[in-house]
Amino acid sequence: MVFRRKKEETENQEECSVSGCHQPVKRSFSARVVKDALPHLAFKSSGAKRVRLCKEHYKEYKKATKEDRKLERLGWER
Repeated sequence: MVFRRKKEETENQEECSVSGCHQPVKRSFSARVVKDALPHLAFKSSGAKRVRLCKEHYKEYKKATKEDRKLERLGWER
């Protein structure tokens, strides 16, 4: 039986894409969506299509998009 390691346990962990942050990655999102939600953040790579967020910045992103996600869910309910 072969067991896979969790993403957090791998040796070559990626870092958060936010400038000055060196925490391990929690989630990855489209750069355009994150820049629209969090315009005050500066990213290490300005031309990247995807940005990787650590736990702290992911939490900030979720708070910034809470209302949008709520409205999106309401659109699906009938």
